[in-house]
Amino acid sequence: MTVTPTPTSRLLRNAALVFAGGTVGAGLRFTVTSLVPLDAVWTTLVINLVGAFALGVLTAIALRRGTEQLRLLLGSGLLGGFTTYSSFAFDVSTLAAYGELTWIVVAMTSLFGGFVLSALGWRLGGA
Repeated sequence: MTVTPTPTSRLLRNAALVFAGGTVGAGLRFTVTSLVPLDAVWTTLVINLVGAFALGVLTAIALRRGTEQLRLLLGSGLLGGFTTYSSFAFDVSTLAAYGELTWIVVAMTSLFGGFVLSALGWRLGGA
């Protein structure tokens, strides 16, 4: 099987789209985290659940009539920057290390809730 490399101009354009969307998404996450009066663990959970739902909607719409550029800008970029697996993993491992049993609630809610909300977004997006 031969893999054709992506032309440099397309690769750079796509990287710029992900970078631009990711910059905005990370900025949104920072803003929400700064403004919401919840413990960081719960804010991260809510952000990731909202992001899972939005990604489900976006993916359903993009597969029907979107472009690669739109998926990269909004999906990989904006929503990738908005949601954060690393904060989720850090929060859960820190809670577990300190013996806080809420790590189980946070982990299960994030995983199963993210799946359910993504599927719901997918359905609402018309896929």
